[in-house]
Amino acid sequence: MRLRACIALLLFLSACTTTPPSPKQPAARDPRLANLQRAATLPWTDGGRCAVQEASEPWPELAERCFHALDHDRIEFHDTTGRCAVASAGAAAVGLGVCVLAAPEIVVGTVIVAGVVVGFVIKEALDAYELKWADQEGSRPAPETRPAPETTPAPQEPSPKQRPKPEPKGPDFPPVGPTETLERERRRRCEPIPVPHEGKDDAHNKCADQFPPNRYPGMDVLVDGVSFDALQVGVRVLWEIKTHRFDTYNAFVRRQEIEKEYTQIKKERTAAVACGYGFVIGVSTQAHKDALLQRDQSLNIVVTGCNR
Repeated sequence: MRLRACIALLLFLSACTTTPPSPKQPAARDPRLANLQRAATLPWTDGGRCAVQEASEPWPELAERCFHALDHDRIEFHDTTGRCAVASAGAAAVGLGVCVLAAPEIVVGTVIVAGVVVGFVIKEALDAYELKWADQEGSRPAPETRPAPETTPAPQEPSPKQRPKPEPKGPDFPPVGPTETLERERRRRCEPIPVPHEGKDDAHNKCADQFPPNRYPGMDVLVDGVSFDALQVGVRVLWEIKTHRFDTYNAFVRRQEIEKEYTQIKKERTAAVACGYGFVIGVSTQAHKDALLQRDQSLNIVVTGCNR
């Protein structure tokens, strides 16, 4: 709640510090372009895809939704202004990072990035904006021309080899609905919906509530119709928790268990990524993690140490 209050305050400050638009400053007329330019200075693990998808939102909201996609190994956050002290008092370090990143202006020393930043998806979006503004700047009204004197053409007899061609008709398809409606529908499907835990395994549910930690203790989360064990506090990261006694299974049962889990994990990861969430798998033992990574090296897996 404190983090949410901080984000709301930053939104208010952002509105108060916005300068009036100037015809010579496209970014001032287009908040989306300003967000893309700011996001281009940060390191992203997804090339900036999440930032481009959320660029139409206010910067603080973009910062919260896409915080999970940052390359956290190359970025540091420092609360030099002290404005995030209240938000970070009862939150984890990740809450402080979101608060600092969501500030309406960039303060020197608050965000430190190591290495060269190349967000290829953001670069493509910025290049498209440059072409758009270049076309608008280069367009000029056509010079006026005087009409030629009208003459009546002599009638011509149609040639037997020249027959009028029928005008092509477009496909008889209904018009596509407005993109705004489709976007609202996508956002509605991607909003997290808390629901009671599906299983009755108390040890599993306790791990799901405490380890990430869960934004909705005692509840699973539905996103795009798919159930997840937890939505992490402060960031858009969904979790799948596994507390099986994997180390006690024989080799055959282990293989069967990994295949079953991987089918579920693929479905969950697809839904999470489509809605702009990160996706993490929590397992109790290193052996379980190693077995899943042998199946797919791209999985993001954390050893929780939770016991059954």
